[in-house]
Amino acid sequence: MLIAVISDTHLPKGQRRIPDACIDQLRTADLILHAGDFTSIDTLVEIESIGPPLMAVYGNVDSEQVRRHLPAERVVDARGVRIGMLHDAGPSRGRVERMRLRFPDVQAVVYGHSHIPLHEEQDGFHLFNPGSPTDRRRQPHHTMGLARIEEGRIRFELIELD
Repeated sequence: MLIAVISDTHLPKGQRRIPDACIDQLRTADLILHAGDFTSIDTLVEIESIGPPLMAVYGNVDSEQVRRHLPAERVVDARGVRIGMLHDAGPSRGRVERMRLRFPDVQAVVYGHSHIPLHEEQDGFHLFNPGSPTDRRRQPHHTMGLARIEEGRIRFELIELD
């Protein structure tokens, strides 16, 4: 199973749009995870229309319409691998331990908010932030992630889009 992972799209904003390379990855995935900050309901609908099922949470800048459609956090079962999702996982210090306590029965937690791509793994427990495909802030590249599930295990990969 192939999962495309994005966050912090922050659309619409000026001429900003989701890069074609990201759209291509989203289209070929079996599932899309979005860790919040769509901003508008139109962006949520646009990403849903790409094709694969979308599982998402709302972020801190999402409109009230987006918040009515999505939970603040959730657990997704992807072929037997449980993935926790929320927008803001808090400060880096103690993050792994906090997320293990918050989501005790998952193999991974996907989050966003910082726009800083990150993959941490500790004893088979993964924390994954895909960064942002549209708003890199101080990062050198626009990014997204891919997750592959094979034989009950999950493996993450960061993808640079430019």
